[in-house]
Amino acid sequence: MSGTMAPTRDRARPDTPPGRNARPPQRRNLLRARRRAGLLMVAPAVLHAVIWIGIPLVAAVVLSFTSYDVLTPPRFVGLENFRDLLSDNVFRRAVLNTSIYTFFTVPVAMAIALLIALMLNTKLAGRAIFRTAIFIPQVTATIAVALVWLWIYDPRSGLANAVLSFLGLDGPAWLSSTDWAMPAVIVVGVWQGIGLKMLIYLAALQSLPADLYEAASVDGASKVRQFFSLTVPLLRPATFFVFVTSVIGAFQSFDQVYILTDGGPANSTTMMTYEIYKSAFREFRMGYACAQSLVLFALLLFLTLLNRRITGGDRATR
Repeated sequence: MSGTMAPTRDRARPDTPPGRNARPPQRRNLLRARRRAGLLMVAPAVLHAVIWIGIPLVAAVVLSFTSYDVLTPPRFVGLENFRDLLSDNVFRRAVLNTSIYTFFTVPVAMAIALLIALMLNTKLAGRAIFRTAIFIPQVTATIAVALVWLWIYDPRSGLANAVLSFLGLDGPAWLSSTDWAMPAVIVVGVWQGIGLKMLIYLAALQSLPADLYEAASVDGASKVRQFFSLTVPLLRPATFFVFVTSVIGAFQSFDQVYILTDGGPANSTTMMTYEIYKSAFREFRMGYACAQSLVLFALLLFLTLLNRRITGGDRATR
């Protein structure tokens, strides 16, 4: 055996040259410049959110624990406003009416919008005209829409009762009847909300991969089977978005009720937003109105999280 020793495996490696992993100065300067540019571009949106969302939200939370009538300084009353809400029959009726309005307007409008989007996604003659006509109510001022429907529902000279009279039926006093006022408001909400939902569904349909449908056709799948097995699952992100935004919009409905019924008759069409408006700007109970607003916010947050859990919103939005 040779007397020389075998080389050790732990031989020290040469040191990494200094600055090997360091970024060149030019790149560091470019990254800093991009970061500053990004912050400058985001700053207006952040400032807008802080001024018009953050500060009002904090103020609403603080004022909800006070008695405040605008004319005198706020007086801390603790949970009194929330205790009053529990015994407020009109506000409970408003919560029920808002829930009924949302329950009927959102799914009905979504179903009709999806059906129209499916038809307009085909090679239909004049489809651009139909798309524009259906979307126009969405961009029309809600006040103008409500005034048009106010004429349609007029019991003496309105279009609705004229059509019923032509068919030999007696039309009701739509907006003056406790039985028909809410259905009349729901019809207006459905009609006006179809346009935006249709547009979102149409954009989603046009982005679906055509090769999947070709493969399904080759396998012998019918149009109905393709709709339920391919279209509906692939539209989950759009459906989740449409549902959440529609629920939020329905719970914030105010203009139609204000113009059409003023919350009547006998509070049969009053909504949560309308009761908040009455408390704040008719009765000058700002603290109580802020408490009502927090209840509305809590309901919207709960419904959004519930829908996200049920429909798998985390996966749907990916």
